Amino acid sequence: MRGKGTSYENMTIIVENYVQSLKSKYPYWNRTLGADHFFVTCHDVGVRATEGVPFLIKNAIRVVCSPSYDVGFIPHKDIALPQVLQPFALPAGGNDVENRTTLGFWAGHRNSRIRVILARVWENDTELDISNNRINRATGHLVYQKRFYGSKYCICPGGSQVNSARIADSIHYGCIPVILSNYYDLPFNDILDWHEFSVVLKEQDVYRLKQILKDIPDNKLVSLHKNVVKVQKHFQWNSPPVKYDAFHMVMYDLWLRHHVIKY
Repeated sequence: MRGKGTSYENMTIIVENYVQSLKSKYPYWNRTLGADHFFVTCHDVGVRATEGVPFLIKNAIRVVCSPSYDVGFIPHKDIALPQVLQPFALPAGGNDVENRTTLGFWAGHRNSRIRVILARVWENDTELDISNNRINRATGHLVYQKRFYGSKYCICPGGSQVNSARIADSIHYGCIPVILSNYYDLPFNDILDWHEFSVVLKEQDVYRLKQILKDIPDNKLVSLHKNVVKVQKHFQWNSPPVKYDAFHMVMYDLWLRHHVIKY
C-alpha cells in the first residue's frame, strides 16, 4: 500500500474492510473474536496502518518488529519478530573471540535520542569504534560489515522504533549485541535467555558504556561469544524453512500462546 502512495488513513480503512470481510465470509474469526488469528507487521508503516483498528489490535496476535511496552504491545499475547535483513553480505562469524580487538562498534544514523547521546559521548573514544553516521561505501567494499568481525561487542541502540536490524547483524557476524533500548520486548525472550548471549542495558547506561563492557570478565565474554554462535540459526530465515530457524521460532512462539485462547 505504501508503494502505491496510500495514506495512513486509507491504509487503516483497507485493513478494517479486510477484517470485516473475514468476519462475514468465514466462521473462524467470530468463534474467538480473532484471538486465534495473527498478523505480521515488521515495519512501522504496518503498525500505523493497523493501530486504527482497535478490535484487531486488542484481540488478534500481533507479530511485530517494534514490540515496545509503551505503545500497546501486550507480551503474553503478541510476539516480537526479529528484524533481519537478508541475504547477509558476508558469511557468519564466530569462534574467533581472540581475534576481535575492538571493544565495541556502532555506526549509523542519529535518528533517535539514544543514538545522538551515544555518538556525542563516545565518537572520539580510542577503545570504542563509534561513528555518528553510516560508513560511506566510498571507503571500501563492505567496510561496515567487516567491522562486525573485528569487534567483541556491537552496540544496538533503538532507532525510530525500539528495534534495530543491527541486532541480527551482530549475531550473524559473531559480535555480542549490546541492547541499548528501553521498553523492548526482545524476540523469542520466552524461549531464549538473552542474558546468555547479549548484554542488555537501559538507555541511561550509555554514559557508563565503556566501563560496563570492560568490567565483564574474560570468561563471561568467551561464554557470551560462544552462545552467540549457538543462536545464529534462530535469527536466520530460510526458504523452505529449516529446523530451529526464525520461521520455526515464530511458529513455536505462536503455539505457546494457545493456552490464552478460550473456545
